[in-house]
Amino acid sequence: MLGRALRSALVVLALSILTSVAGPAYAQYPDRPLTLIVPWGAGGGTDATGRIIASILEKELGQPVNVVNRTGGSGVVGHSAIAEAAPDGYTLGVATVEINMMHWQGLTNLTYEAYTPIALVNEDPAGLQVAADSPYATAEDLIAAIKAAPGSLKASGTGQGGIWHLAIAGMLNSAGIDPASVPWVPSQGAAPGLQDLVAGGVAIVPCSLPEARSLIEAGRVKSLAIMSDKRAALFPDVPTLKEAIGSDWTIGAWRGIVGPKGLPDDVTQTLTAALEKVYNSDDYQTFMKDRGFGVRWAAGADFEAFMKQSNESLGAVMKAVGIAK
Repeated sequence: MLGRALRSALVVLALSILTSVAGPAYAQYPDRPLTLIVPWGAGGGTDATGRIIASILEKELGQPVNVVNRTGGSGVVGHSAIAEAAPDGYTLGVATVEINMMHWQGLTNLTYEAYTPIALVNEDPAGLQVAADSPYATAEDLIAAIKAAPGSLKASGTGQGGIWHLAIAGMLNSAGIDPASVPWVPSQGAAPGLQDLVAGGVAIVPCSLPEARSLIEAGRVKSLAIMSDKRAALFPDVPTLKEAIGSDWTIGAWRGIVGPKGLPDDVTQTLTAALEKVYNSDDYQTFMKDRGFGVRWAAGADFEAFMKQSNESLGAVMKAVGIAK
């Protein structure tokens, strides 16, 4: 009996020594809740997109994903919080197109290079909207009118230098027209801009088709073109800008999931695989379709290349408009 007890004690001692030499066992990622930072306010499109992704992602990862709105500074506060988080995979964020605009305006030094790109999940190209009773039946008609009387047609849909301001500026620039030919009327967003359009205060609103959807379906607004390389499933009869006037200019608001720069490869791979399942899920696709939001997938290097191209084209337009610092 004594020999058996001694042998058992020696086995326990040996195992403890082996464990101490091998080091502690690490839990598989993720082993605790995640935070998803949304740089814009609750109730908006980015917030809605972030929350549906979080709700499905936590099922894939087996951990809660808590959405936190970090607003302020035209997107600078939230985007900074994402970039400055520990690169451990437990703090992620919804990066938006503004990350490729803010630094050109001198609002921050942050660029898309401050992040680990994980997955692009949404893009809503700009549409070219006019009032339903507008005399312009096509984008070609509108361009001709702008050329004939520079300064006579005003546009609105966001603040000065916002994404939709850059949309029409880039379109005009691509057509060889001075962007100043269409004076910009700043607004708090597409909704007030569209109301001004219907009331006759402005002639053009270059916002996304989902934002104009209700007024288009009500017969109060019409879209002459979409600034994308393909037509939108939401309104397939609306031609692309290339089809309408031969312009290759494309632009849109987009959203993607990123982490701080330096995420470990294994963590990035886990998140990419989980987000691809989220993106392809019926819940996500139905949610986005019901709200008229566009869906677009690009992961890793492809997402990084997308952001790089977006940054360069927006910078060129902002310089042409004179708002780049």
